[in-house]
Amino acid sequence: MTLNNFQFNTTSGLRFGSGQSKNSCKEIFDRLGSSILFITDKGLMSLGLTKPTIEELKKMSSVEVFDDVEADPSQKTLLKAIEIGRKIKATGVIGFGGGSSMDVAKLSALILGSNEDLEKVWGVANAKGPRLPLVLVPTTAGTGSEVTPISIITVGEEEKKGVSSPIILPDLAILDPDLTLGLPAITTAATGIDAMVHAIEGYASSNKNNNVISKMLAIEALKLLGGSIEKAVFDGSNVEARGNMLIGAMLAGKAFANSPVAAVHALAYPIGGTFHVSHGLSNSLVLPYVLRFNSVDTKAAKDYAELAPYVFPKLDINKGTQAVCAEFIDKLEDLSKRLGLPQKLREVDIPRDACKKMASDAMKQTRLLVNNPRQVTEIDALNIYQSAW
Repeated sequence: MTLNNFQFNTTSGLRFGSGQSKNSCKEIFDRLGSSILFITDKGLMSLGLTKPTIEELKKMSSVEVFDDVEADPSQKTLLKAIEIGRKIKATGVIGFGGGSSMDVAKLSALILGSNEDLEKVWGVANAKGPRLPLVLVPTTAGTGSEVTPISIITVGEEEKKGVSSPIILPDLAILDPDLTLGLPAITTAATGIDAMVHAIEGYASSNKNNNVISKMLAIEALKLLGGSIEKAVFDGSNVEARGNMLIGAMLAGKAFANSPVAAVHALAYPIGGTFHVSHGLSNSLVLPYVLRFNSVDTKAAKDYAELAPYVFPKLDINKGTQAVCAEFIDKLEDLSKRLGLPQKLREVDIPRDACKKMASDAMKQTRLLVNNPRQVTEIDALNIYQSAW
């Protein structure tokens, strides 16, 4: 195997286990200091999932809760969090929730720590830093945001912009499977497929930084995710399955953080940005169609065939690369059906005539499309959306 030169960055500290979100509070305080900006959403607050951590932290520090984070968080929400952080003279930031809360926490920590102009940090490696100390606590097993140097924010009505920089990797990620026990089945399914997409796209990425470590992590992620997603969806109180999903999502996050995702994500963003479909479900809806498009490429087909037995151990791998690749994609589609996820764009109220604008919008995701194994034109994107409709 020929090894290319590559860089690999990841979160420096990680804690895993039931109850860790409360039990790690002394370490959180030691890292974040006397004035903590606690970023989360109202849903988690109403469920009481944040309460043990907040109460424990308040014994040691001043804690200001910002719970206005919405799905696909807006720039307005981010700026509001930053304003509150400045008001309390925050010494550290904790993001507690799904990818949205963690994304807002990352950029809040960056801007509060560096006072950079937000408009100048969009894109890859534009953030200068420093940032405030940052701790992330995921409550879904999907985004892997706790170990990725990426934050995605909705700018204006529909467009999503991203910051990608190792500077926004947190100091500490805390994985507590207990926090995911109450996730609804549909959310568990969508976020779980999202994590699988991260591993698949990271493994097959054409990015020059695709590397042996990311490939290894993607394989281990898919073993855990493929082996546990149905248990987690249909037996939500299964702590072992929940833990496997959380670790699988984290490993997939480490993989794609260093070997970036591609066209599945690029085509998913207009679905979420325009029609407010969750990120995981947006990925799930276009996944089989993008993979079939990519599988015309010999290298992509080989990569997908290599991954197939890790997700579906009973799949016959002796049929030849193209046949195994095709069955892998079919089985992913079947898995999505079994999990109860919508299968077509029209099932989430997207009109067919929206496909053309979404194809145009997808072309703006150049930082993602450049990593795709096969070049995607606007006509290709339109055909994929129409197939998925």
